[in-house]
Order: sequence, then structure tokens, then C-alpha cells
Amino acid sequence: MTMTASTKPGSNAASVTLDDPASGKSNTFPVLEGTLGPKVIDIRKLYGDTGYFTYDPGYMSTGSCESKITFIDGDEGVLLHRGYPIDELADHSDFMEVAYLLLHGELPTEVQSREFEHAITYHTMVHEQLRRFYDGFRRDAHPMAVMCGVTGALAAFYHDSTDITDERQREIATHRLIAKMPTLAAMAYKYSVGQPFVYPRNDLGYAENFLNMMFSVPAEPYRMSPTLSKAMDKIFILHADHEQNASTSTVRLAGSSGANPFACIAAGIASLWGPAHGGANEAVLKMLGEIGSKDKVGEAVKMAKDKSSHFRLMGFGHRVYKNYDPRAKVMQKTCYEVLGELGVKDPLLDVAMELERIALQDEYFVERKLYPNVDFYSGIILKAMGFPVSMFTVLFAVARTVGWVAQWKEMIEDPAYKIGRPRQLYTGAPKRSFVPVEKR
Repeated sequence: MTMTASTKPGSNAASVTLDDPASGKSNTFPVLEGTLGPKVIDIRKLYGDTGYFTYDPGYMSTGSCESKITFIDGDEGVLLHRGYPIDELADHSDFMEVAYLLLHGELPTEVQSREFEHAITYHTMVHEQLRRFYDGFRRDAHPMAVMCGVTGALAAFYHDSTDITDERQREIATHRLIAKMPTLAAMAYKYSVGQPFVYPRNDLGYAENFLNMMFSVPAEPYRMSPTLSKAMDKIFILHADHEQNASTSTVRLAGSSGANPFACIAAGIASLWGPAHGGANEAVLKMLGEIGSKDKVGEAVKMAKDKSSHFRLMGFGHRVYKNYDPRAKVMQKTCYEVLGELGVKDPLLDVAMELERIALQDEYFVERKLYPNVDFYSGIILKAMGFPVSMFTVLFAVARTVGWVAQWKEMIEDPAYKIGRPRQLYTGAPKRSFVPVEKR
């Protein structure tokens, strides 16, 4: 079987022709071009026309959907939301603006911004009966387990926003999920430490409200640090969406069946829980702790380059980025701001800085483009702010909910969407006859 690419004379439309010597047939498939990124062979009719389908474990060469939300160029270290570079959004925008941008395609006007923030603010409370769900969990339950349960349970309380065919209900569900996720996350934390739940406050911004629900107690006033609330807002922005990653693809696949949005986001949380996806910053902290001190970084780097060693550098390199993660640059600056505000002299930061310095100069890492990613710094920041390690992935889920619902909304509103149904390469036993137990 051979494949050739061509462009029809007098046309800009490119195509790929698949020649099958076994049947003597040739089939032509169009080549699509997006606004940015590589060209794409449209193989939707491949199986019907040829009897073949593709084999692509991990979907590394497969486009599962068409999207206008996020673009990543891993080789160049580019991340764009609706065309805007992530560093510009982190420096000049705020999380509510970015949320509106992801959902609606454009940055909001002043009026749109006020209306959107009002809609989110006045959905932050959760049904009082939902509090009882937490009593059913053990105090030492992982907060991601709690989040999976209570997020899915939202569908049992908000029946008026589960009809995915109703545009207004989709909008209300979107607002509810973005608004209530910080509340549910803070409740999971408070339950784990035995402190009373803190209700959301309508006079606070999104990040400020979350920090207040997390760390305030009835016994004394909570001092809101502008530096910390700004850092929290940036962390939310940097994690808001990241194209068709595992959890986002999970949300889309669940949503393709017509499942209600609360169930879809719960599915996304479950996928994010995996250590290969949402647990990377926790792994970075563990690694820095194993190194221990700045003077041991050189030895750790040697071990990382030794294939016979079990030691691995966490927080370097990325499945998509083959260059410096653009989010890491913003996070590095934020890290210094937070530690400076808190007066923290964290030895782990010294280890991290020395590790980054050596790795960026070492030929081994430079050749392999193993640059620091966003997780390299985020764990240090969150630890300094007082978040337990078990909450790191939960914060990821709070931020990524915006991207999830934006991707879900885009899919539902696409006239071409259909239920997801991947194929497989079957390598099991061929057809055989049943053998009675006495003859086996």
C-alpha cells in the first residue's frame, strides 16, 4: 500500500491518495488546514472506502475534533487561548476574563465582564444538603476522591440545567460549575482538617474568595494578601485549558454520549487524578526533597543521566512541549513574588534554582530539550501558600473546569458532533467453539 500527496491543477485543495495493490483500488482523502499547526489528513471515510482503519495508541497522530479554543506549538513553546499568548493573559488579564474568553471566543467588554462576574459570583453557594455528602467520607479520604463524588452529585441537585439541548440550561450549568468548584474544593479541605466550612463571599473576587474559604477560620479575621491572591489568580489562568489532553478528551468523550455536564466534569476530574496528568507538581516536591540540598544537585543530575539509575528529574520536559514551557516562565516570577511576600526561606527553592541552572546549561538536557515545565515551580508556590500536597491536583481541577466546560460547550454546539467510538486492533483468540467443562 502506497500513499502520495498531491494538489489538483487549478485548485488549492490538497489531497492524499492511498493505493492498495491487493485490490488495485486507489482512494483519495482531502488534506485540511487549520489557522495554525500542521496539515491534517481527513480520514473520516477511510474505513468505509477501504476497509482499513488506523492504529494510533495514545492518539499522538490523531486529531479527535475541530476546535477554536486553544493552540499549542510544542516545538516553539507556544500556548495560545483564542489567539492570545498565555504570558500576555497572565500578565495583563485575570482569571474571570480568561474564563469568558475561553467560553465565548473574545475578551469581554466592561459590561460583559461585570455581567459574567455577577453570574459566577451568585452561583458560588452550593445546596445546603450537599454538605451532608462530606459526612459520608472518611476524614483521611483523598480530596480528589471527594471531588469526583460531589461534582457528579451536582446533577442530583440542579435538574434545571441538565438538558444539554437547551442553550440557556447549558449556560447555567457552565456558570454553576465554574462558580461552585472552588466552594466544593475548599469544603473538601476543611473537612479533612476538621474545621468548619466557610461560605463564599460575594464581595470577593474569584481567587480571593477561594483563599478565604480555604484558610479563614471563625476565631479571627483572615488577612487577604494581594500578592497571594494575584498568584492564585495566575495559577488558575496558567491551568485553565491545555488543548486535547487526557482529562479534556475524557470530558469530550463522556459528553459525546449526551451525558449531563456535571457527570462530564466529574469524569474529567477522575482522569486528572492520574499521577501522569495532574500529579506532576507533587512529584516535583518529592524529588526536591529527595535531593535535599543545593550541594547535592550535581550528583542528582548525574544520576538522572544514568540510564541504570532509578532517579528521574521531575518537572522537566513535557509530552507536548519540546521547548521551554511558556507557563513556566510566568510561574518562576510568581514563585519569587510569593516567597518574598511570605518571607519564606525554603531550601527546596534553592535546590530548584540550582537544578534549573545546571539543567539549562547541561548538554544532555539541552540536546533533549528537557526544559522546566509549569509543574516545576507550582508545587513550591502552593506549598509556601499553605496548601497540603493532597490539594495540589484539586487546584488543578478548579482551574481546568473552565477549559473543560468550554471544550464541552464547543462540542455540543458543533452540528457535526457524534458519539465517540474509537476502534481497536484485535489480537485475541479467533472465533472458536464453546467446550463443556468436562471436556476442557
